[in-house]
Order: sequence, then structure tokens, then C-alpha cells
Amino acid sequence: MFIKYSKDHEWVSINNDIGTVGITDHAQKHLGDVVFVELPNLYKIISKGDEACVVESVKAASEIYAPLSGEIIQINDLLTNTPSVINTDPLCEGWIFKIKISNTEEINTLMDEIAYKNFTS
Repeated sequence: MFIKYSKDHEWVSINNDIGTVGITDHAQKHLGDVVFVELPNLYKIISKGDEACVVESVKAASEIYAPLSGEIIQINDLLTNTPSVINTDPLCEGWIFKIKISNTEEINTLMDEIAYKNFTS
């Protein structure tokens, strides 16, 4: 298992052909207090860069984009009643959806942690 990052501030933890997706700590800090998450539809086929869902904070609404192409196979129902978990634990409990990756070559277009830190600084 390893984690990659997109320029749109999503992280994806990859385990074989399953990616767990959320927003980065950097992104949640800029959003402020998350008050609502519009989760994606299960079994939706999405392409890399497509809007997958929306996270709303007290400041603004922000689209969450698919960092990889595939099929959404699981959503984090915890976020329905407790969206603030994205602020308190964005990299574990605050995951948003899981995707069955259809094109593993796209993983190479994402950044590792060092590249992402350089990108955000």
C-alpha cells in the first residue's frame, strides 16, 4: 500500500487495484470547517479528473475530483452524519470513497509525498 497525491489536493491510498480517496490535510485547512459532504454514487464509472463529489465548508463548496479512473465501489457513510471527520482525520477516518482502478498507468501521473509538499509550499 502506498499514497499518491493529485494537483487538485486529493490523496489516494493504493492497495493492489483499489484506491481509497480523500482530501489532503492541506486542502482541509484551506476549506475550514467541513459541514456537508455530497458523496458520489456507488458503482459510478468515473475518469481521472472528473468531478466525483462535493465537500462544503463554512467558507465554500469544493469539488473533489477523481485522481484515477475506475468504478466507485464504496463510500464513507460516516461523513453523512459527521462530515467534520475530514477536518480531524483527513488521511484515515476522513476518506471519502474507494475506487476500483481501471487504468493503473495513471498512478504514474500522481505525486509522491515529497513532490506534493514541494507543490504546496
